[in-house]
Amino acid sequence: MKVDRLVSIIMILLDKKRIGAQELADLFEVSPRTIYRDIDAINMAGIPVCSISGVGGGFEIMQEYKMDKKVFSVDDLSTLLMGLSSLSSIVQGDELVHALAKVRSFIPADRAKDIELKVNQICIDLSPWTGNNSIQPYIEIIKSALQENRLLSFEYTAHHGNKTARTVEPYQLVLKSSHWYLQGYCQKRNDFRLFRLSRMADLQMQEEAFVPRDYQKPDLDFAEMVETMQTKIKIRIHQSVMDRVLDYCSYEDFSPDGDGHYLVSFPFIENEYHYDILLSFGDKCECLEPLHIRMEMKRRIHDIASLYEN
Repeated sequence: MKVDRLVSIIMILLDKKRIGAQELADLFEVSPRTIYRDIDAINMAGIPVCSISGVGGGFEIMQEYKMDKKVFSVDDLSTLLMGLSSLSSIVQGDELVHALAKVRSFIPADRAKDIELKVNQICIDLSPWTGNNSIQPYIEIIKSALQENRLLSFEYTAHHGNKTARTVEPYQLVLKSSHWYLQGYCQKRNDFRLFRLSRMADLQMQEEAFVPRDYQKPDLDFAEMVETMQTKIKIRIHQSVMDRVLDYCSYEDFSPDGDGHYLVSFPFIENEYHYDILLSFGDKCECLEPLHIRMEMKRRIHDIASLYEN
C-alpha cells in the first residue's frame, strides 16, 4: 500500500543519513521510478527531501529539518491515523496493520491522549450497509494484481445489461461516491477503461504478467460537466420523503405547499439514472414541470403498471 510505503520511507530517512533510490526500490520491491514518485509525494507533504547525485549519493532529509525528530504534529498524526483507520473498514491486509502500528510509534506519551481524542472526533466508515458480497474479495484480488503486474479477467455487465468477457491490465483502484472502480487497460477495447466492481463477475488473476505502459489517472471530477448538463425541474413531494430528496439538493430548494407537502427545485439530467431517482420516491413525488418530463414520467409509470395488469 502506498501510504504504508511513504510512512516507511520517512522513517528510514529519519534514521539514515542517506539512501539510494535503487536500495529503496529493492527494499520495497518496486521500481526506482515508483520511489521517485514517492519522494515527490513526501516533498509535497511538506517534508523536504533532497537528492544528492554521484557516487555515494541518494536521498536525505534536509539536515536543518532533520534535527527536530518531531516530524509530525498532533494534527498530522491525528489525520494519518484517521485516514488509515477509515481504510481498515474496507481494505484488509497486514500492510495496513503495520502502517497503523508505525504511525502510532511516532506518538509521544505526553501527546497520546490529545491525539486519541482528535482521532475519535471523526469516524469514517467506508463499508456499505448492504450490497454485493463479492466487492471485498475482489478488492484483495485486484490489489495483488496491481502489486505483481498481473492481468485480470472477468465478465462485465455494461449498460443495458450487455455482458462481455474482458482481460485488463490493472493500474488503479478507485473509490468514488461509495462505489469501487478499477481503472485499467482493456485488451478488448485497446484503451483505458473504468470498470465498476459491482458489475464484475468471475474475477480471476491470470498467471500472465504485463509490462506497465504510460498511464494517466482518470479524470474523476465531473462537476463542471454535470453543471452544464443539469437543469432544475419542479416537483411536489410529501414530507415523508424529504430526507431522501435532501440527498440531491439543499433546504434552499424547498418551499412549503399546503399541509405536509413541499415544492422542490430539483436538479435533473434527462437520463435513466435521474428518471429512476424520481420513480424511487413512488406516489410521494409528482413532477409538475417541465411538461415533457412530466409526460415521460407518466409513460414510464404506465409501463410499470402494465406489468401488473395480468
